[in-house]
Amino acid sequence: MSFPLLTATAVLPALGAVATAAVPAARRTAAKWLALLVSLATLALAVTVLVRFDPDGARFQLTESHSWIAAFGVRYELGVDGIGVALVALTALLMPFVILAGWNDADPLETGSRRWRPTQGFFALILAVEAMVIISFEATDVFLFYIFFEAMLIPMYFLIGGFGDRAHEHGEETAATQRSYAAVKFLLYNLAGGLIMLAAVIGLYVVAGNFSLAEIAQARAGGSLHMATNTERWLFLGFFFAFAVKAPLWPLHTWLPNAMGESTAPVAVLITAVVDKVGTFAMLRFCLQLFPEASKWATPVILVLALISIIYGALLAVGQRDIKRLIAYASISHFGFIIMGIFAMTSQGQSGATLYMVNHGISTAALLLVAGFLISRRGSRLIADYGGVQKVAPVLAGTFLIGGLATLSLPGLAPFVSEFLVLVGTFTRHPAIGIVATFGIVLAALYTLVLYQRTMTGPVKPEVSAMPDLKVRELVVVAPLIVLLIFLGVYPKPVTDIVNPAVKQTMSDVHQTDPKPEVEAAK
Repeated sequence: MSFPLLTATAVLPALGAVATAAVPAARRTAAKWLALLVSLATLALAVTVLVRFDPDGARFQLTESHSWIAAFGVRYELGVDGIGVALVALTALLMPFVILAGWNDADPLETGSRRWRPTQGFFALILAVEAMVIISFEATDVFLFYIFFEAMLIPMYFLIGGFGDRAHEHGEETAATQRSYAAVKFLLYNLAGGLIMLAAVIGLYVVAGNFSLAEIAQARAGGSLHMATNTERWLFLGFFFAFAVKAPLWPLHTWLPNAMGESTAPVAVLITAVVDKVGTFAMLRFCLQLFPEASKWATPVILVLALISIIYGALLAVGQRDIKRLIAYASISHFGFIIMGIFAMTSQGQSGATLYMVNHGISTAALLLVAGFLISRRGSRLIADYGGVQKVAPVLAGTFLIGGLATLSLPGLAPFVSEFLVLVGTFTRHPAIGIVATFGIVLAALYTLVLYQRTMTGPVKPEVSAMPDLKVRELVVVAPLIVLLIFLGVYPKPVTDIVNPAVKQTMSDVHQTDPKPEVEAAK
């Protein structure tokens, strides 16, 4: 039996979470270092998975399959395609930076304070989220995926509600109330989506007799499994609803600004750069592969919802007073682009959407973490409380600018390539949707540049006059992300080479080919 590499990649952070939580209360620093070392070891395993993956090989590789609940046809089945392996690598890559950025976020508020923030619990929960997200990207059994799709809500609930942002203009008591509200809203929205998905999972078993993604897809392709049109559409809607909540897609998005606004910056990165990607990934993995005809049937409505997300999220970002809520609404706009690319039903659109998941994770992590460093220095999330920061902290301002320019998809930075592919792929099949979506780019430039202007330029406000620049630990967090944004902006080929074969397979699942360009015949 070969080494179960995929299992190890998910189990290591899970064991690390248990070990970190067990560190004695007085050994906070040891717990931090243990969590960091576990995240680095997980990254090493993820890199091994990436190296061993052959883009030109079988669709699902490094597979593992064991009987689990035989009476109900549930198996422990893992495997990665190009899309899954890219997102496993992204998750493992971001975790060490998340841990370093949150190094002091769970320490006691002050010496002798009764308001003890359990450091060990904070880092253990982060590792638990990593384990559950990774196995969600690897699961090829629908029931196994569902378990971890739902289970990751538990550690995220405690991270949002128990370890919120200390920078709050209305005091600690009000902040605690708002954190609790944000955590409960996050949980209720996602549980509602999960319960509807559970009904669809049961319905799928009734129709197919098992939960194996590969077996169901093979049976459908071979004609031995036939779903009635209405049955397929209802099952598709059950799955898609849960994924649209997680993504999040308008109008199921309202939990995200609250959750990100009340979380610490590292936890906000977990939400939007890692956990939310499970929703868009699952649209590609499960909706399109299991329900191809229903996916095509729902495409017009989904494209309209994605377009609303793009414009609506960008418009609300323009009007925000809170830095982190601005980034949250910007992310809603970006997820609209990702979903639009998925359901454009073109290879360019789906390649761009997958690349966008990776690039959005890196760019949003960079911007959010630098914003977190800024907020921790001033003690406020309000844009109006800043001004002239670039004169007293030029490195902080410079990295903030690069993160912001990546968010607006400036050419030369990673998100530009993915957004361009999404728009090209959408234009070729749905030109009207593509034309309106380009206004999202204009609005992105507006909210990003206005944010930078109001916080970093102009006269130096007295409250920021003594603000220190980025420290060594903070530079270690930000610098690699900036380098990746530039590298993938100039040379995205390493990622596109991995994801393109998987996209080709997905296009085959839904029986779609790229539309041929209309070229006027030469006279």
